[in-house]
Amino acid sequence: MTTPAERTAAIRAAFALEWATLAWLGVEAAVAIWSGAAAGSTSLMGFGLDSGIELASAGLLIWRLTMELRHGRAYSETAERLAARIGGGLLFGLAGYVMAAAGWSLWTRHGQDFSLPGLAVTLAALPLMILLARRKLTIAERIGSRALRTDAVESLSCAYLAAVVVAGLLAQLLTGFWWVDAVTSLGVVWFLVREGREAWSGEACDDEGCGEDTGCDRDCP
Repeated sequence: MTTPAERTAAIRAAFALEWATLAWLGVEAAVAIWSGAAAGSTSLMGFGLDSGIELASAGLLIWRLTMELRHGRAYSETAERLAARIGGGLLFGLAGYVMAAAGWSLWTRHGQDFSLPGLAVTLAALPLMILLARRKLTIAERIGSRALRTDAVESLSCAYLAAVVVAGLLAQLLTGFWWVDAVTSLGVVWFLVREGREAWSGEACDDEGCGEDTGCDRDCP
Protein backbone atom coordinates (compact mmCIF):
# COMPACT_ATOMS: atom_id res chain seq x y z
CA MET A 1 0.00 0.00 0.00
CA THR A 2 1.47 3.34 -1.01
CA THR A 3 1.48 6.36 1.28
CA PRO A 4 -0.17 9.61 0.09
CA ALA A 5 3.29 11.14 -0.52
CA GLU A 6 4.43 8.11 -2.52
CA ARG A 7 1.22 8.14 -4.55
CA THR A 8 1.63 11.83 -5.36
CA ALA A 9 5.23 11.22 -6.46
CA ALA A 10 4.08 8.34 -8.67
CA ILE A 11 1.38 10.49 -10.25
CA ARG A 12 3.89 13.24 -11.01
CA ALA A 13 6.15 10.61 -12.62
CA ALA A 14 3.17 9.48 -14.71
CA PHE A 15 2.67 13.10 -15.79
CA ALA A 16 6.26 13.26 -17.05
CA LEU A 17 5.79 10.02 -19.00
CA GLU A 18 2.58 11.27 -20.61
CA TRP A 19 4.14 14.57 -21.70
CA ALA A 20 7.11 12.68 -23.17
CA THR A 21 4.61 10.43 -24.95
CA LEU A 22 2.76 13.44 -26.38
CA ALA A 23 5.99 15.00 -27.67
CA TRP A 24 7.13 11.86 -29.49
CA LEU A 25 3.72 10.87 -30.83
CA GLY A 26 3.22 14.25 -32.47
CA VAL A 27 6.29 13.59 -34.60
CA GLU A 28 5.49 9.91 -35.10
CA ALA A 29 1.91 10.50 -36.25
CA ALA A 30 2.87 13.24 -38.71
CA VAL A 31 5.70 11.27 -40.33
CA ALA A 32 3.79 7.97 -40.46
CA ILE A 33 0.59 9.42 -41.93
CA TRP A 34 2.48 11.51 -44.49
CA SER A 35 4.74 8.64 -45.58
CA GLY A 36 1.84 6.17 -45.51
CA ALA A 37 -0.25 8.36 -47.79
CA ALA A 38 2.68 8.90 -50.13
CA ALA A 39 3.49 5.18 -50.33
CA GLY A 40 -0.11 3.95 -50.35
CA SER A 41 0.66 1.84 -47.28
CA THR A 42 -2.20 0.52 -45.14
CA SER A 43 0.15 -0.55 -42.37
CA LEU A 44 1.91 2.82 -42.22
CA MET A 45 -1.41 4.68 -42.21
CA GLY A 46 -2.65 2.36 -39.46
CA PHE A 47 0.52 3.05 -37.52
CA GLY A 48 0.04 6.80 -37.92
CA LEU A 49 -3.60 6.61 -36.83
CA ASP A 50 -2.57 4.47 -33.87
CA SER A 51 -0.23 7.31 -32.93
CA GLY A 52 -3.16 9.72 -33.13
CA ILE A 53 -5.23 7.47 -30.85
CA GLU A 54 -2.35 7.31 -28.40
CA LEU A 55 -2.21 11.12 -28.42
CA ALA A 56 -5.87 11.16 -27.38
CA SER A 57 -5.18 8.51 -24.73
CA ALA A 58 -2.26 10.48 -23.31
CA GLY A 59 -4.49 13.56 -23.13
CA LEU A 60 -7.11 11.54 -21.24
CA LEU A 61 -4.50 10.33 -18.78
CA ILE A 62 -3.27 13.87 -18.13
CA TRP A 63 -6.88 14.87 -17.40
CA ARG A 64 -7.44 11.86 -15.11
CA LEU A 65 -4.23 12.51 -13.17
CA THR A 66 -5.04 16.21 -12.89
CA MET A 67 -8.43 15.34 -11.37
CA GLU A 68 -6.73 13.31 -8.65
CA LEU A 69 -4.15 15.97 -7.83
CA ARG A 70 -6.82 18.68 -7.64
CA HIS A 71 -9.70 16.81 -6.01
CA GLY A 72 -8.24 13.71 -4.36
CA ARG A 73 -8.20 10.00 -5.03
CA ALA A 74 -11.89 9.36 -4.42
CA TYR A 75 -12.95 12.00 -6.94
CA SER A 76 -10.69 10.48 -9.59
CA GLU A 77 -12.53 7.14 -9.66
CA THR A 78 -15.15 8.44 -12.11
CA ALA A 79 -12.42 9.92 -14.28
CA GLU A 80 -10.58 6.58 -14.08
CA ARG A 81 -13.53 4.57 -15.39
CA LEU A 82 -14.29 7.07 -18.13
CA ALA A 83 -10.67 7.26 -19.30
CA ALA A 84 -10.35 3.45 -19.34
CA ARG A 85 -13.54 3.01 -21.36
CA ILE A 86 -12.64 5.71 -23.86
CA GLY A 87 -9.20 4.14 -24.23
CA GLY A 88 -10.83 0.76 -24.91
CA GLY A 89 -13.16 2.30 -27.47
CA LEU A 90 -10.21 3.92 -29.25
CA LEU A 91 -8.50 0.52 -29.48
CA PHE A 92 -11.65 -0.98 -31.03
CA GLY A 93 -11.78 1.88 -33.52
CA LEU A 94 -8.20 1.33 -34.60
CA ALA A 95 -8.76 -2.43 -35.00
CA GLY A 96 -11.78 -1.71 -37.21
CA TYR A 97 -9.80 0.70 -39.38
CA VAL A 98 -6.90 -1.72 -39.87
CA MET A 99 -9.26 -4.57 -40.83
CA ALA A 100 -11.22 -2.41 -43.28
CA ALA A 101 -8.13 -0.90 -44.88
CA ALA A 102 -6.39 -4.27 -45.21
CA GLY A 103 -9.52 -5.85 -46.67
CA TRP A 104 -9.84 -3.06 -49.22
CA SER A 105 -6.19 -3.39 -50.19
CA LEU A 106 -6.57 -7.15 -50.72
CA TRP A 107 -9.83 -6.68 -52.65
CA THR A 108 -8.35 -4.09 -55.00
CA ARG A 109 -4.99 -5.92 -55.16
CA HIS A 110 -3.22 -2.68 -54.33
CA GLY A 111 0.16 -2.88 -52.61
CA GLN A 112 2.48 -0.28 -51.18
CA ASP A 113 5.63 1.45 -52.27
CA PHE A 114 8.69 1.26 -50.05
CA SER A 115 9.00 4.27 -47.70
CA LEU A 116 12.36 5.17 -46.15
CA PRO A 117 10.84 7.82 -43.79
CA GLY A 118 8.25 5.26 -42.71
CA LEU A 119 10.95 2.70 -41.98
CA ALA A 120 12.96 5.27 -39.99
CA VAL A 121 10.06 6.40 -37.77
CA THR A 122 8.90 2.85 -37.05
CA LEU A 123 12.41 1.71 -36.18
CA ALA A 124 12.78 4.66 -33.79
CA ALA A 125 9.38 3.92 -32.21
CA LEU A 126 10.26 0.33 -31.26
CA PRO A 127 12.65 0.90 -28.32
CA LEU A 128 11.10 4.19 -27.23
CA MET A 129 7.53 2.92 -26.93
CA ILE A 130 8.63 -0.27 -25.14
CA LEU A 131 10.53 1.84 -22.60
CA LEU A 132 7.56 4.17 -22.04
CA ALA A 133 5.15 1.24 -21.75
CA ARG A 134 7.25 -0.51 -19.10
CA ARG A 135 7.48 2.62 -16.98
CA LYS A 136 3.73 3.24 -17.30
CA LEU A 137 2.92 -0.34 -16.29
CA THR A 138 5.10 -0.03 -13.20
CA ILE A 139 3.37 3.18 -12.11
CA ALA A 140 -0.10 1.84 -13.02
CA GLU A 141 0.46 -1.08 -10.65
CA ARG A 142 1.70 1.27 -7.95
CA ILE A 143 -1.34 3.57 -8.05
CA GLY A 144 -3.92 0.97 -9.15
CA SER A 145 -4.89 2.74 -12.37
CA ARG A 146 -6.52 0.70 -15.14
CA ALA A 147 -6.62 3.79 -17.35
CA LEU A 148 -2.84 4.18 -17.11
CA ARG A 149 -2.45 0.46 -17.75
CA THR A 150 -4.63 0.80 -20.86
CA ASP A 151 -2.46 3.68 -22.02
CA ALA A 152 0.63 1.53 -21.44
CA VAL A 153 -0.96 -1.24 -23.51
CA GLU A 154 -1.54 1.24 -26.31
CA SER A 155 2.16 2.11 -26.14
CA LEU A 156 2.95 -1.60 -26.38
CA SER A 157 0.56 -1.92 -29.32
CA CYS A 158 2.43 0.94 -30.97
CA ALA A 159 5.71 -0.95 -30.55
CA TYR A 160 4.13 -4.19 -31.77
CA LEU A 161 2.59 -2.45 -34.77
CA ALA A 162 5.93 -0.76 -35.47
CA ALA A 163 7.57 -4.20 -35.60
CA VAL A 164 4.85 -5.42 -37.97
CA VAL A 165 5.29 -2.38 -40.21
CA VAL A 166 9.08 -2.76 -40.25
CA ALA A 167 8.73 -6.41 -41.22
CA GLY A 168 6.25 -5.52 -43.95
CA LEU A 169 8.38 -2.72 -45.36
CA LEU A 170 11.49 -4.88 -45.47
CA ALA A 171 9.58 -7.81 -46.98
CA GLN A 172 8.08 -5.49 -49.60
CA LEU A 173 11.54 -4.14 -50.43
CA LEU A 174 13.08 -7.62 -50.73
CA THR A 175 10.25 -9.52 -52.45
CA GLY A 176 8.06 -6.94 -54.16
CA PHE A 177 4.91 -8.92 -53.28
CA TRP A 178 1.93 -6.54 -53.43
CA TRP A 179 -0.07 -8.26 -50.64
CA VAL A 180 2.62 -8.10 -47.93
CA ASP A 181 1.48 -4.76 -46.52
CA ALA A 182 -2.18 -5.77 -46.08
CA VAL A 183 -1.38 -9.14 -44.53
CA THR A 184 1.18 -7.79 -42.06
CA SER A 185 -1.17 -4.99 -41.00
CA LEU A 186 -3.69 -7.61 -39.83
CA GLY A 187 -1.13 -9.02 -37.42
CA VAL A 188 -1.93 -6.42 -34.76
CA VAL A 189 -5.75 -6.67 -34.88
CA TRP A 190 -6.06 -9.55 -32.37
CA PHE A 191 -3.90 -7.62 -29.90
CA LEU A 192 -5.97 -4.45 -30.23
CA VAL A 193 -9.29 -6.28 -29.82
CA ARG A 194 -8.12 -8.27 -26.79
CA GLU A 195 -6.81 -5.24 -24.95
CA GLY A 196 -9.77 -3.10 -25.99
CA ARG A 197 -12.17 -5.64 -24.46
CA GLU A 198 -10.19 -5.74 -21.23
CA ALA A 199 -10.11 -1.95 -20.94
CA TRP A 200 -13.81 -1.59 -21.79
CA SER A 201 -15.13 -4.25 -19.42
CA GLY A 202 -12.75 -3.64 -16.52
CA GLU A 203 -13.45 -1.51 -13.50
CA ALA A 204 -11.23 0.85 -11.61
CA CYS A 205 -9.32 -0.54 -8.67
CA ASP A 206 -12.11 -0.94 -6.18
CA ASP A 207 -13.66 -3.77 -4.17
CA GLU A 208 -15.68 -5.00 -7.18
CA GLY A 209 -13.06 -4.49 -9.86
CA CYS A 210 -9.96 -5.62 -8.00
CA GLY A 211 -8.58 -8.86 -9.26
CA GLU A 212 -5.78 -10.56 -11.07
CA ASP A 213 -4.00 -8.39 -13.61
CA THR A 214 -5.97 -5.25 -12.85
CA GLY A 215 -3.08 -3.13 -11.76
CA CYS A 216 -4.32 -2.85 -8.17
CA ASP A 217 -1.74 -2.09 -5.56
CA ARG A 218 -3.54 -4.09 -2.87
CA ASP A 219 -5.05 -7.54 -2.37
CA CYS A 220 -8.68 -8.22 -3.12
CA PRO A 221 -11.03 -8.80 -0.22
